[in-house]
Amino acid sequence: MNAPGARRQGPDAAERAGHDPGRSEPAGRWQGGWRQPDGRSLWVSGVKSLALVAGAVAGLTRFLLSQDWQAGGIVAACAGAAALIVLAVVAYDLARLRTSRWRLTPERLELRSGIFTRQHHAVPRDRVRSVDLKADPILRIFGLTVVKVGTGEHAGEHSELTLNPLTRHDAETLRRTLLHQDDGREARGGPLAELRWSWIRYAPLTVWTVTGTALVLGALYKPLNATGLRPVMSEVAGALWDWIVTRPLAAVPLLLAVNLAVGVLGAVLLFAESWGRYRLEHEPGRLRLRRGLLTTRSLTLEVRRLRGVEIREPLLLRLGGGARVRTVATGLGEKAGNDAEDAAALAPPLPRDLAWRLAAEVAAADGMPALVPHPRAARRRRLVRALVATALTTAAVAAVATLTPWPWVRAWVWPIPVVVLAAGTWAAVEGARNLGHALGGRHLVSRKGAVVRRTVALDRKGVSGWTITESYVQRRSGLLTVSAATSAGHGHYEVVDVGRDTGLELASRAVPGLLEPFLVRGTTVAKQ
Repeated sequence: MNAPGARRQGPDAAERAGHDPGRSEPAGRWQGGWRQPDGRSLWVSGVKSLALVAGAVAGLTRFLLSQDWQAGGIVAACAGAAALIVLAVVAYDLARLRTSRWRLTPERLELRSGIFTRQHHAVPRDRVRSVDLKADPILRIFGLTVVKVGTGEHAGEHSELTLNPLTRHDAETLRRTLLHQDDGREARGGPLAELRWSWIRYAPLTVWTVTGTALVLGALYKPLNATGLRPVMSEVAGALWDWIVTRPLAAVPLLLAVNLAVGVLGAVLLFAESWGRYRLEHEPGRLRLRRGLLTTRSLTLEVRRLRGVEIREPLLLRLGGGARVRTVATGLGEKAGNDAEDAAALAPPLPRDLAWRLAAEVAAADGMPALVPHPRAARRRRLVRALVATALTTAAVAAVATLTPWPWVRAWVWPIPVVVLAAGTWAAVEGARNLGHALGGRHLVSRKGAVVRRTVALDRKGVSGWTITESYVQRRSGLLTVSAATSAGHGHYEVVDVGRDTGLELASRAVPGLLEPFLVRGTTVAKQ
């Protein structure tokens, strides 16, 4: 009902006013003009530049001390250098802000940026696949957030648009607007998953745990070298090596224990920072993931962009009874920008039964069907590869033992083929045991992997094509590999070393009508 004196606008008038009746629009001040990122970014840049100041002051102090400068002169020089660095960083950020403009229209989100090279990046609103909000501790202090808007393209230079930074309120309003979400629509039925701190026991179950000390020393090398502590580091390394050589029975176990302790502590701290306050919610038409203890992250993904789920079980995590859950979705790659984190991860490492339950709920499946094992020829093929690798290794070791003049080398190299044979045999048996596939009412399920077991449930509606691969060895064994092409995730997902007739029938039934023109009924040939 219209208020007295109000006049109903037609569609054209609504569009000129910047409103789309079918969408949740931002405040009117967003429409009809270009906006700058928030000016408090200058304060953020000033604070972050202090890290550069610390390294520069340390190096400058070391140099001036070698030149016999007095304390007062050193302090003055360091203060001047620090001021110049801060001013340079802030000036660069000011130039970036003055040359950056963004606006939201009923059709697209646009960004103009570039100090020396001007760029104009536009994302159609109907192509928006995900909206990612991220704020490190310094941004949080100033109430700012970085917004990344992802499209359905694979990760690349133009696959996402970044607004750096916006206020928290503007970022949240933009997120809701791009995803057509009204403020009054709440998550339904409670969260799909919330953090349980008991899951932190899975954090150390990774190969990075055993390399913890090496990673820490590698990260500290450059800062320590810049502060003039390289001679001290060399002396410590020399003394440590002498200790290892003179007392190996005591030194080696102790160093291994210290390395393991550092790795476990680092893994636990990283888990706490990355997954603290984790919460996965199913909002109307979308999934929203929030996490982060110091650096907050919020990823919103439309459910209609999901093409399935993947459960990863690395060896150590699998032995501990845990698993990871990832999405197979358009617009998400392995990494989020320059982050070292998995952009498609839906949850931290968690118990295997909870991982399967969460995957089934996200994929809207009634449960994963029982997997069909692959023929014995698949295991035989892997065992043959292990034997070939062992034979080649033995030949190489024999050549080294024959040509080397040092007896201790000959004693140490001969166990290598035994290790290769044992590892190869285990990988062959475990890899063959993990092979499997199934066809559910909605999903194509495939599983493979020895060291990292991957189970993928791919939405059959998202399969856009098939690739049938049959090598010479596979052809002799009656096997082939069926690869389903999709616009999400890695772009293709394979059913490896399946029986020839079974694989072709699986592809034919998974997407009826797609493979039939290339099949010759009554034979086992698929025309490429």
